[in-house]
Amino acid sequence: MSGRDREGSENILGATLSVRWVQGFPVKNIAFINNNTICYPCGNFLIFMNIEKERRTVLQCMNGKVGAVATNIPYEVVAFSDQKLKPSIYIYNFPALTKRAKLRGNAQLDYTLLEFSYTGIYLASYSAIPEHEVTLWNWETNVILCRRSQPGMEVSQMTFNPKNWRQLCLSNTNYISIWNIERCNKDHYFKPKSINLPTDDGTFIKEFAGLFSQGIKDPSYGPVLPYSAVAGLVGIEAEYFKPKGHFRPLLHPIAHCWNTTNEIYVCCEEGHILLINGESLLVTILSPSPDIYYKNKIKGINSMAVHKGGLFVSGKAGILHSITIKESNYTIKDHINLQAPVENIVFSPDYKKLLLQTENGSVFAYTFEETAKIETILDASGGNVQAIDFVTLGNQYCMSVTILGEFYIWLIEDGYPVSRLHLKTEVSTMACCPSSFSVAVGPLPGYVLFLDISDIKYPRLVHKILLTRSSIQHIHYDQHGTFLIIGTSDRHIFLLSSKASDIFKIIGFSEVSGNILQISTVCVWGTDKIQVMVLTESSENERSKVEMFTLADEVLGDSAKYSDERGKLKNELFARTLYEIDHPLTSAILDFDCEKIHGFCRHVPYICTYGIPQKASKDIVLKLENKIPSKHYGTGMLYLSYHGRWLASTAKDGILTIRDSNSLEPFARARCHSYQGKGIRSMIFSLDGQSILVNGEDDGALVCLKWKSIGGLLIHQVTEYFQNFLPFLNNSILEQNVSLFYMKDTHLFLDSLYEDPTYFKKELFSKSVSEREISWLQKKNDEATKKEIKEFSEKKKELKEGIKTLTKTIHDMIEENELASEIAQLEQQEFSLDVEEMERLQEEGEEELEKIKKEAEMGNLAKKYLCYILKKECWHSMNTKGRSLKSFHGSLEVQNFPMKSRTPEELEELETVLQLRKTEKNEYKLRKEIVEFQSTSLSKKDPEEEEEDEEEEEEKEKKESNLPNYLLGSLSSELGADTSMLYSQLELHTREEKINQIILLKDIIYNIKTEFNKDFDIVYRQKELEITRINERNTNIQGIITELDLGEQIWQPVFEDCEKPDRILVVEDHEIKVERILTPWEKEQAALAEALERERRLLSQRDDARRRALMDMMGGVLEVKKEDILRMVIPQPACMAKPDALWTEEEKKIIKEYEKKVKDLNEEREKYKKSLDAELRKLQNSIQETTQTFDDHLRRLFKSKVKCEMVINQEELKIANLTYSLLLDEELRTRELELNGFLERKQKEKKFATDEIYKAREELDTYRDYYDGFLVDDKILERGFKKEFAELHSHLTDTLYKIYKRRPRPLKQKQAEVASPFGERQGSAQLQKENFAQLMNAMEELDNPVNMPEGLEPLVWTHLCTLRRTKMESEQKVKQKALVMLEIQTFLRKRTEDDEKIQMDIEKVLQEILILQEEKMNYQLDMTIQLLLTQGQVEMENFQFLLDFTDSILINRVIIEDINSVIRAQGQKKVTSMVESKDFHKGIFQIEWEHKKMEMEMEDLNQKAWDIQMLFFSRDRQRFLNEPNYEVLIGYQIAMMEQNIAIIDKAHKREVEAFKKLLKQLGKFINQRDSANYILSCELQEELVTVSERRQICKSLGSKLTCEKIAKERYDAMLHQQKLVDISKSQAEQITILQAEVERLRMKTFPALVQL
Repeated sequence: MSGRDREGSENILGATLSVRWVQGFPVKNIAFINNNTICYPCGNFLIFMNIEKERRTVLQCMNGKVGAVATNIPYEVVAFSDQKLKPSIYIYNFPALTKRAKLRGNAQLDYTLLEFSYTGIYLASYSAIPEHEVTLWNWETNVILCRRSQPGMEVSQMTFNPKNWRQLCLSNTNYISIWNIERCNKDHYFKPKSINLPTDDGTFIKEFAGLFSQGIKDPSYGPVLPYSAVAGLVGIEAEYFKPKGHFRPLLHPIAHCWNTTNEIYVCCEEGHILLINGESLLVTILSPSPDIYYKNKIKGINSMAVHKGGLFVSGKAGILHSITIKESNYTIKDHINLQAPVENIVFSPDYKKLLLQTENGSVFAYTFEETAKIETILDASGGNVQAIDFVTLGNQYCMSVTILGEFYIWLIEDGYPVSRLHLKTEVSTMACCPSSFSVAVGPLPGYVLFLDISDIKYPRLVHKILLTRSSIQHIHYDQHGTFLIIGTSDRHIFLLSSKASDIFKIIGFSEVSGNILQISTVCVWGTDKIQVMVLTESSENERSKVEMFTLADEVLGDSAKYSDERGKLKNELFARTLYEIDHPLTSAILDFDCEKIHGFCRHVPYICTYGIPQKASKDIVLKLENKIPSKHYGTGMLYLSYHGRWLASTAKDGILTIRDSNSLEPFARARCHSYQGKGIRSMIFSLDGQSILVNGEDDGALVCLKWKSIGGLLIHQVTEYFQNFLPFLNNSILEQNVSLFYMKDTHLFLDSLYEDPTYFKKELFSKSVSEREISWLQKKNDEATKKEIKEFSEKKKELKEGIKTLTKTIHDMIEENELASEIAQLEQQEFSLDVEEMERLQEEGEEELEKIKKEAEMGNLAKKYLCYILKKECWHSMNTKGRSLKSFHGSLEVQNFPMKSRTPEELEELETVLQLRKTEKNEYKLRKEIVEFQSTSLSKKDPEEEEEDEEEEEEKEKKESNLPNYLLGSLSSELGADTSMLYSQLELHTREEKINQIILLKDIIYNIKTEFNKDFDIVYRQKELEITRINERNTNIQGIITELDLGEQIWQPVFEDCEKPDRILVVEDHEIKVERILTPWEKEQAALAEALERERRLLSQRDDARRRALMDMMGGVLEVKKEDILRMVIPQPACMAKPDALWTEEEKKIIKEYEKKVKDLNEEREKYKKSLDAELRKLQNSIQETTQTFDDHLRRLFKSKVKCEMVINQEELKIANLTYSLLLDEELRTRELELNGFLERKQKEKKFATDEIYKAREELDTYRDYYDGFLVDDKILERGFKKEFAELHSHLTDTLYKIYKRRPRPLKQKQAEVASPFGERQGSAQLQKENFAQLMNAMEELDNPVNMPEGLEPLVWTHLCTLRRTKMESEQKVKQKALVMLEIQTFLRKRTEDDEKIQMDIEKVLQEILILQEEKMNYQLDMTIQLLLTQGQVEMENFQFLLDFTDSILINRVIIEDINSVIRAQGQKKVTSMVESKDFHKGIFQIEWEHKKMEMEMEDLNQKAWDIQMLFFSRDRQRFLNEPNYEVLIGYQIAMMEQNIAIIDKAHKREVEAFKKLLKQLGKFINQRDSANYILSCELQEELVTVSERRQICKSLGSKLTCEKIAKERYDAMLHQQKLVDISKSQAEQITILQAEVERLRMKTFPALVQL
């Protein structure tokens, strides 16, 4: 294990803890530190693992969880960051694990990526939110060389170029970029270059020139500007703006790696492989070989590495591929299949092994040998550790179990895994029995599994018990190992015997008042009693409850005495007591003396002590005795050592604190885990107190601690307890091991299922349990139920008989009810004896009714509100309501102009503009008068001439004020509109003038509409008057028709809804089709009105003598009117009833008089009828004339409406042109600001580049002087050689000079074949030092006295060798300085090139500004004006105007008109002859058509005759004719169908009842689910602290995020504005085209009046 133990606390606490070992699996990427050692982070630790020897070394991060990790193989150092505020980077040597450096940067939250250069002493780091900064370090000198921030850039992978440390590649799923590192002497600079990725279909798109225009011009609509100017963008956004249509989905890089030729391989999510040149940034899409299609194979790749044998990739499929690339094609070869998603692959430094890391943390090694093999380095198939404990006695072994059922036994000394057992089930808790080598494991489905670990190397499952269907949450043994206490999720406490000799007998269970949080036990020293405390969580209030009861050894002897038939423990026999605590606790521990309770508060960071009352009582609130700060963050737990003197506290901050249980003062403290890993899940003391086992919540680390230093008294107490307790345990262990030995192995209930740990889910457990085995709790309930059934069987029979009798009676009543009449029948529900169910159904019905009523009321309210809004916006806000006017005869309809009243702001604005125009006109008039006065003062005129001149001037002013229509652009002056205030279309140059013109044009449109509406109102009132007159005349007509009894229909004109739209908003009574529901007040009023009407009728029916006399004597009238002549009847004489022969003379006279009266009456009647008929015709003619007159008025109004609309359209066209010109002015202004801003930015860049060039030149000049100095010194050394040996002979001096110039030859070392594709990994500085050292070693051979010339003294030779070494050192320095100067020159050249590029951009922008200014000037001078042309003079199609008249001639118009008249006359003759020929041909065709018609009629008659002969006569028709009782037969069939319908209705009712029962069952099931959801909500509270921490972090970053959000919203608003502008522009174009087309078609309808 570790060569050095890492301290976990400071000496000031009195005792210190150190890390013994750590077990865990990699969560992030693994890395090699040398050929045989890998390292990976695990929680707060960095684990180094020797693959061959399987030894581990641990390095602890003292400030929290380990973040990013990187290794440097040549220097054998590792770098990692800590996760805290303002994190640091630590660099340690390996294997000594000594700190080399500590780097502090600008990161605020975390370093997400670290990367060492392949060669050299450089480290790159990347910090994400909030700074998004890439930093380059010299980690040997702790110096930041350079850094660059790019806000919003997220990086997922960062790599150095193995061949060139000056290149860095950064990528994520959306982009990839190469960062070049440039150096100028000691200064370093980042120069990032983004790579243009191809689209998802593998094609490349051209770069969008967003800032510079394309040189396109539109002669009709002005210059075509870039989209950014149209969008109104200014600044950097305008430079990079792209419209939506130019965006195309690009490829998404997943992983990348460098090859040996400075190129990058990139795997994309879409299945493409890219090859990117590191220098030119050229992207090539590699394609698979044409023989096999591989695209589907490389999808899902997320890791890649380069090898001499090719490119190795792997991903989600779990298959390792090797890709061989030739030119732009590649082939794929499959190597191994791990059947698990691969997260990362990495080669060893010697490239003999390839490690594959899966998503769950497993690591496999693939060896490249003659026979390739795969080895398992780490197997993390079990997930995170769920529970931990020490093996009995706790001084040699410990154990752990993962959430997926992987059971491990570890050696305490070094953490070596002794054995492993796969339980194939999800596990929630575990505990080891102190009195035997048995382990109780609690899976989720409610089982309790017992393991035999007496043989440490081969643990086995010996017994299993299904207690309940709820999950097991707590398993706890008492200190003596007598009882096993189990807590479940359904608030049950089960008590079991812990002895294998009793086969782990179940004693019983008890229920608690809330969710179980913790179970604590204490063995009362000197007695056989065990005090048990259960902490529960109250759901009613913010209080915790503590339940305590006492256990004794007697319970094991006779368990039936202490539980009832259903297995429930009898509380009175266990001295059960319930206590309450005023505030909620997350953990509570019973003191070793059973006098106090230590609790960890939930809402406040305190550890409290509560005293336990000595007297037995119920429902006592415990009083607080002591309270100290816990110095923890978040909720925590308390644990008590076996000897009861140490109290340990843990929390979500990951710190373990050990305190004295009496004073609660801490004496040891260790940071085992961190808050980022959600703290500590559980911890446990060993029995001897020498070891502590701590398990993380979410970081996957299992930490074993030991005491590094501890006080003598502290260790003496625990040692004494262990020695006293050991004999008792040994006796119990020996006794129980015999029973365990004879117990047989038990198979798991899921052995037959597939052995994939992820396969075992909670739903499968519950299903298998319910199908295969019944729980102990259910068995007890069934046994008790059977016993009760047997005991009360007679009573049950009696009740059944009574129920049967009652059922029969009810059935008889139902049958009797069915025979009763429909009115007398009762409903089926009234026969139900379940009154509560009936009440419940009634309540449900009423609730449903109230719900429907409420929904209807809310719906009606919403509709009323919508109606109110619509009426307010579209009706009440209109000053002039929109309505129509129809003619009496025909379909002519004229509509008025709906108008809103102008706002005060609009009126004020109009008044301002009018006042401005008056001022301008007066000012122009005064200037003109001044000029004329000056001219007239020189030449005086007579008074008469002056008066004439004044009259002429007034006439000119009138003519000037009333411009011609063709210059005005509309016919508004013909409608009486005042156009004197309008600007001339040739004078609209400024923006203010255009805006004022628009306001004046809107005022003209408003006045035109107002005048037309006045005319419309006059005609409308005329129609109302005419309808009133027609109604009066129709009354007379109706009387005449009635008297003449003609039966004619009267034409009654009425207003339609379009003419009176107010009627649409009012709902009449006859429009409501449903019955109206009256309110109680309306019902009272209706009853009162009905009573009054009844009283009036009674009064009218009383006897009236006057009225009766008038009716009897005079027919109801006092005098006979002329109108009554038709109703007059002359009574016949009584003698007329006799025969003619019996008449007397007087009777004959009477008869003659009677006949004369009848004749006179008939004549009067005929005269009266003729007069009535004449009056009728007169009235009808009068109605016809008046309606025709009104229709004529309406036609004139329609013509006026057409002309008004034409003028309004003309004015609106002018407004549209002016608006477009204003918009274009705004776009030109935006474009100018945009170009000026870009020019300013480029000028700043130019200035910065110039400063850099200036500094680089100064640096180069300075360094050149420095370098020249070194050259001079070197030459001085060479020139001073002969002076040094001037005393020697010249021949000997020449020989020595040749020896002085001699240099050792470079040794050609036989380089061994290296498997690495990049060669040996040596740093550049290290390589230079090694080469210089080899050169100095080679100089020793030349310095050998053997090479000394003859006759030379040894002192001279030694002096020569010294001078030669000095000269070589000087030459080496000169070479190094030359390289540095070359770098400075290269840097200067690149900066000069950048400066030239910037200068080109500036020149381009200046040219663009000049072009823009020219276009702006041309547009302002070339104004768009609207002209009116005479109808019939333009005979050209739209938008095809001739602009070039160079080859045209000008002739007299009369000549063309004469030629046209001749052509027209000849054409008329031709048309006449063609009409005659056409009529003749038409007669021939008509005769032929009649002939064909007669032939077809003949065929139709023949066909009808054939159809009558072949008419089909069906059996139904025969039966109808032959059956005498056909109606009886049909009635029988109907009766049978009614019976079938009745049967179907009964079946439907039975199905409804069945569904109701099913609904009840589902309701119960929902209640069960609600309880489960409540448990989950309790667990959710534990996660709130994490959320609060992240919320605080987000709040600290809120300002920047808000700025980014505002910028994003502005950008979205600009995009939306651009979209609306495009839509309005397209619509304006369409409206212009349509208006022109309408105008052309309208002008065609008018005749062309040409003078002949």
